Amino acid sequence: MPAQFSAVAAVPAAANAAAIAHFAARLSVETDVSDVAADLAASVPGLVVVDSRSQESWDQGHVEGATHLPTAEIATKAAGLIPADAMVVTYCWGPGCNGATRAALEFAKLGYRVKEMIGGFEYWAREGFPVETASGVDRRPVDALTAPVSGIACAC
Repeated sequence: MPAQFSAVAAVPAAANAAAIAHFAARLSVETDVSDVAADLAASVPGLVVVDSRSQESWDQGHVEGATHLPTAEIATKAAGLIPADAMVVTYCWGPGCNGATRAALEFAKLGYRVKEMIGGFEYWAREGFPVETASGVDRRPVDALTAPVSGIACAC
């Protein structure tokens, strides 16, 4: 019987120490929508969630309680809006957009502790978390492809 090819194993897995360093580094600069929602619900002190999108995008809907600061304005306006000791979490539209990454880089250049919210606004809304607009706050139904529809956290 011929040996079976494995696309997964075609490149060997990293040594344990390299894997630990890699995954720890990712977690030091990324967070997800569920963790952000939990910290906002718990009113964790010093957490500032920043929406880095345009005014039009912000008006369409944003994370309830977020601060609107488009990426192009971070260098000149962050110090007046965001405390220097804050834990900043940036987000943009979603996984297909690197706006939150660019915003996080701008905050890091200014010396802020910063993480990017992976999934962005898209996954925030799809997981049923509060979306704020000029009309008020709304919660959309949970998308079963993104989170448990029971409302119970996935506990991952």
